[in-house]
Amino acid sequence: MKGLQLCEAYYRTHGERMLEKSFPDEVQRMAVGLAGPGSECFGFDDEISRDHDWGPSFCLWLTDADMQLIGPRLAEQYAALPPVFMGYGPRIPSPGEEHRVGPCGAIDFFQRYLGSPYPPEAPAQWLRIPEDSLAMCTNGEVWVDPLGDFTRFRSALLAYYPEDVRLKKIASRCITVAQAGQYNFSRSLKRGQLYAIRSCEVQFCTDVISLAFLFNRRYTPYFKWALLALKDLPLLGSDLSARLEKIVREEAFADKEREMQSVCEKLASELTRQGLSDSRSEFLLDHVPSIYERIVDPQLRGHVGVVR
Repeated sequence: MKGLQLCEAYYRTHGERMLEKSFPDEVQRMAVGLAGPGSECFGFDDEISRDHDWGPSFCLWLTDADMQLIGPRLAEQYAALPPVFMGYGPRIPSPGEEHRVGPCGAIDFFQRYLGSPYPPEAPAQWLRIPEDSLAMCTNGEVWVDPLGDFTRFRSALLAYYPEDVRLKKIASRCITVAQAGQYNFSRSLKRGQLYAIRSCEVQFCTDVISLAFLFNRRYTPYFKWALLALKDLPLLGSDLSARLEKIVREEAFADKEREMQSVCEKLASELTRQGLSDSRSEFLLDHVPSIYERIVDPQLRGHVGVVR
């Protein structure tokens, strides 16, 4: 059973009853679900995942006022729920990760991962937030949210980057993908620099995945799940996933290089298909000036460089 499915069943069976009995007034202001770090929040959990931070549990996102009013008592009631459910559990939290489930201030949840109690607005605010943090704030499920505040915050994030920010990031990925896979891989190969060769391969795959997520207007998750998540993207996902798997598994460096170039040709075609570049070049670096021409904000357009 997947963790997200297990946790919702656990909440419906034990959580709802506890909240309605012990917190009949406050429950109308609580958002309940499961989101944040953890493979189960992305749907990538398996049997290996069950050794820590996995099992029957759920998140309770409260207003600041309710967190002050009932937080400690709610934590006690939550801790008293059955630790084993449907044959799974108990959940074993990693040291320092106890905050992942149970009662939490809704604003504190976003503050923890975004570094701000408000959704980002200005381009500089968006660019400061690590993309996997945005993925953690928008994954999982919210099963109950009477006030709607928690869902509205998530919806503001799910609306995705402002287009200028997306373009800036796409241009940046074109730079690094070209540098790693179309330029430095072959040069490092000629020099016999094994560490540089491997570094180019990892950088290439990492930034190809990131570019694919930008094409699909979705946030790239934590690196451990990035390739797995790539497969499910509607645009280029399954094709690029198979090609990157081939690059990683291929032993012959010459074959890796050919596959990298094939990937870059796919990416270049998508750039023109989406109307992001007028260049017909297969070298991704050649597309960067055209992408920058489409950025409206002069501060973002004024400096060509790599952003993460």
